[in-house]
Amino acid sequence: MATAYSQKSDRDLVLACQRREPAAFEELVKRHQRTVYALLYQLAPDWTDTADLAQEVFIRVYRSINNLRNPSSFRSWLTQIVTNLFYDELRKRPRRLPTVSMDEAQSSDEEGDSHVTQDVTDTHMQPDEKLLSNEMNDVIRKAMMRLPEQFRTSIVLREVEGLSYEEIAVITKTEMGTVKSRIARARTKLQELLKPYLENKPAPSEVTS
Repeated sequence: MATAYSQKSDRDLVLACQRREPAAFEELVKRHQRTVYALLYQLAPDWTDTADLAQEVFIRVYRSINNLRNPSSFRSWLTQIVTNLFYDELRKRPRRLPTVSMDEAQSSDEEGDSHVTQDVTDTHMQPDEKLLSNEMNDVIRKAMMRLPEQFRTSIVLREVEGLSYEEIAVITKTEMGTVKSRIARARTKLQELLKPYLENKPAPSEVTS
């Protein structure tokens, strides 16, 4: 029976879950638990209870899966559940970093100035395209920890999950222009933090310490 479920698509598994077939839910968890864990880790790399949060995600999935009207959208729905849990936790935890510091300099731009909200082709190699080594991943993780939460959330959803600007705007309940601005500014900040490493120079203390 387990083998049969492992061959089903996410859509078919969701439909089976809505019929309350336990083995289908077990397969969904098995199939997506690493993705959920990785996304939580990217959103909050300094939190130590990622495994517990991942378990809470699937509790929410189990409770709400009957409300998923389009089973084919399970992956984006799951991402939204993870992001909502992240925001719920943010409200309960003390914040170690300011959440608006990168907005302050250009707050008026996020009201809709076209030179910020328009799509501009990025000709620079992105950090995750430079190296895929464990060392580089660790440097990127530490740099991501320096970003305010809302900027980190937007760039993770864009670069890690591959969501569109429109999808990120819906998930984060933010104007699309603000999403674009935050992603552009997060990329710039990450490149600034990673530049010494990418140039084979010692990384600054704020990245490596």
